[in-house]
Amino acid sequence: MSHTLLPGTRAPVKVWADPAGIEPEATRQLRNIGTLPWVEGVAVMPDVHYGKGATVGSVIAMRQALAPAAVGVDIGCGMSAVRTNLTGADLPDDLGPLRSAIEAAIPVGFGAHDEPVNPYRIHGLSTAGWDAFWSGFAGLDRGVRALETRAHRQLGSLGGGNHFIEVCLEEGGPDAGRVWLMLHSGSRNIGKELAERHIGVARTLPHNADLPDRDLAVFVAGTPEMAAYRRDLAWAQEYAARNRAIMLALLCGVLRSAVPVVRFDEPISCHHNYVAQERYGGVELLVTRKGAIRAGRGELGIIPGSMGTGSYVVRGLGNDEAYRSASHGAGRRMSRSKARRTFTVHDLAAQTSGVECRKDAGVVDEIPGAYKDLDEVMARQSDLVEVVARLRQVVCVKG
Repeated sequence: MSHTLLPGTRAPVKVWADPAGIEPEATRQLRNIGTLPWVEGVAVMPDVHYGKGATVGSVIAMRQALAPAAVGVDIGCGMSAVRTNLTGADLPDDLGPLRSAIEAAIPVGFGAHDEPVNPYRIHGLSTAGWDAFWSGFAGLDRGVRALETRAHRQLGSLGGGNHFIEVCLEEGGPDAGRVWLMLHSGSRNIGKELAERHIGVARTLPHNADLPDRDLAVFVAGTPEMAAYRRDLAWAQEYAARNRAIMLALLCGVLRSAVPVVRFDEPISCHHNYVAQERYGGVELLVTRKGAIRAGRGELGIIPGSMGTGSYVVRGLGNDEAYRSASHGAGRRMSRSKARRTFTVHDLAAQTSGVECRKDAGVVDEIPGAYKDLDEVMARQSDLVEVVARLRQVVCVKG
């Protein structure tokens, strides 16, 4: 499906979403972004919805500038998945103990490990670059250096909200029934702290005085503020990637304990809150993907739904009109507070039937009914990605 153009903007805002389904607040945000003098163009993903400063589900290409709110506060948030040699028949009949074992191995919610994880002692985890990575902590914004102990202990932990760990089965095709492991998480509290500090700094800069939304404050190239943000941003993106790598290795270990004959393919991993320097039309641009994945030609990515509707593994088609991007998931169709007012635990149990997961009031805001229809989202981006596999979760761990 091709895109439409949002009228009334200086820079082109190309929309892959159903325009009628975009909230008025999100449309206003997109118009605000399109007026910024540094913006080269915007690609709006089919899962777009209102966010802080910039919409979730938007790809923003800027020249010589960068808006921290266009990355988001969970820097480096993204997905990891790995296919196994198992089928559903190899899993235990009762999946409750498997979910409990995952929750025992990987802290969820506000939890953290009692002691920092030693990456050199985790089976199957690459040990490349760990010492150099942690040495970079000393160069971060001085306001976060007191968080080093917490950052160490949270590495390899899930968090809450829409973050999850799943055991899935592939649907259809020659590999129907194949078991996959999947997880969604980011840079935990340290990334949030770094993001919020830099957003605060950006708001104070004189060139941001007349913006339509103060949360869209930018840093410009060649300034110490931009250099400091990009340094901290790169570190937080790596923290998020290493956080997921630890969790995936721990998750593989849990499954190996339950089914010792398991083997694993090469993992797939992708950020969906991050910045990349990319060239389009011969011009170097800073591309922020907030709630969007890179979908360069042939690149594998992961597009999850909600805790009861499955996910897709996809291959990018490299569409330059969308800055080689695709959606990061189904996207919310209602706020968390509205979801809690609208649905009950009985609704949650019905909508997650057949999935071993929490079914209590604490996760009602993550009910499938609070999200857009994943298949409709996929249909609107058929020119951005092709489907490699559709997965259905049988275990879902939430924070």
